[in-house]
Amino acid sequence: MHTKVTTASASTIGWKADLILLLVTLLAASGWIFSRESLQGIPPLFFLAIRFLGAAAVLVVSAPRLFTHIQPRQWRAGIPSALCFAAALTIWIHALLLTRHVGVGAFITSFAIVLVPLVGWLLYRTRPLPAHLWSLPVSVAGLACLGVGQQFEADPSYSLFLVAAVLFAIHFTLTAHAVRSLPALPLTALQLTTTGTVALMLALSQEEWPAVISLDLWCWIIASLFLATAMRFFLQTYAQGLSSANHAAVILTLEPVFTASLAALWFSETLTPWQWAGCSALFAGLIIARSGQIRLWLKSLKRQ
Repeated sequence: MHTKVTTASASTIGWKADLILLLVTLLAASGWIFSRESLQGIPPLFFLAIRFLGAAAVLVVSAPRLFTHIQPRQWRAGIPSALCFAAALTIWIHALLLTRHVGVGAFITSFAIVLVPLVGWLLYRTRPLPAHLWSLPVSVAGLACLGVGQQFEADPSYSLFLVAAVLFAIHFTLTAHAVRSLPALPLTALQLTTTGTVALMLALSQEEWPAVISLDLWCWIIASLFLATAMRFFLQTYAQGLSSANHAAVILTLEPVFTASLAALWFSETLTPWQWAGCSALFAGLIIARSGQIRLWLKSLKRQ
């Protein structure tokens, strides 16, 4: 009887974690919409500064005890990943400002997941698995489909999204090593604070604050800050504490699909056949890269 109760309890916790991770993925996808709407009335760097400094403050206030015993050497361990995160988001926000296809941008950015094993091999000599190697040509074929008909020249945001994807891959790799020294939530707060600070410094030197910001625009900015950033990262950290990394990896892979779906509903975006082919190939590359985690996830579902 005790075993059955324990098994049932573990199953309940697993499903709870999966549902929270689905919500996290939806919040991440919604962040693309919130950000795009915010950029209609505020310069991109000022927007990044407000969003990420505000979200960092929310995280610190929500769990202050987690920050009291962090040593200076632990904070230093997180600085490289934080700076890389800031660089990636600075490029990403300009790509989002320029793009005509938010959904396509999400799929290009998701190429970062495929690049992570390659970056890990280059930086730390971590040997990629065969599935990781197979995912690369499939994803590159997807990028080639998006480039057919001089799409990259017609939409310069595609190139910026690709550069951001490379930087995000480096950021993910550095974060995986930094979290061994600095706990996840303080590391997240450091990354958000660094991004917001870098964006603010650049904004003060390059941009002008708008004379008027409407109430509707503030609603989009606040939604980006609280829902798509602070709540997203807090729930993601919480859910990953309840579940395995395999579950998180599989569910979070759905972000570009959710983003493209929301963009189609909110912005009435449509894709050409080549764009459909490119996005499908990029998603196939993600699935191949995550195939090991997907198999483990399916096995755990059967046990439940």
